[in-house]
Amino acid sequence: MADLLITYAPFLIAALLLNISPGPDLAYVSAQTAIHGRKIGVFSSLGVCSGAFVHVVAAALGLSAILATSAVAFSIVKWVGVAYLVWLGIGALRGSFAKYRQDDSPSEPHIKKLSPARQMTAFQAWRQGAMIDVLNPKVAIFFMAFLPQFVDPAAGDAALQFLVLGTLVNVIGFCVETTVVFAIGFAAIRLRGSPMFGVWLQRLLGGVFIALGVRLALSER
Repeated sequence: MADLLITYAPFLIAALLLNISPGPDLAYVSAQTAIHGRKIGVFSSLGVCSGAFVHVVAAALGLSAILATSAVAFSIVKWVGVAYLVWLGIGALRGSFAKYRQDDSPSEPHIKKLSPARQMTAFQAWRQGAMIDVLNPKVAIFFMAFLPQFVDPAAGDAALQFLVLGTLVNVIGFCVETTVVFAIGFAAIRLRGSPMFGVWLQRLLGGVFIALGVRLALSER
């Protein structure tokens, strides 16, 4: 056991540092938690990790090499991902502006009431997180560049090692993101008494989606 820890210590440290550094996945999960609460934050993180695992499996099977070597394949996946993120961002912004409606009461026409927000389900949160990562070709290329450094041909099946290492990266990422989810969820509960708090958070989420789309659009292979 001690030998295994010594052997994989550099990998575990690198994986932890990569997951705690600010990035698009952490920003997305944080925003979802602040708006919808801890449960949705956890399922958003599960979705992100599921999408990343799809790339791990694809890389182990050699499919991700197509994205790394084919400019056409990379561009197709990238621009589909950009369109999806921008679509999510516009939807979040439109939803935030629709939350407030003019009161129909003739005696107080100036008062605006908060319309009930559409509650995101756990499955929707998981699906959205998974799609965001699946449609990001940079995730596939990351795993192809990072994991082979820790694969030892003398230790057995390289594809199996690749899957195990990729799974560990995702488990570490889920633990990090879950910690952030509970921290943000606790803080958000204390602020949710303000009617405008959720509105501005949803606008922030819309901005995060669009910013991630722009970031992906500007990325190169």
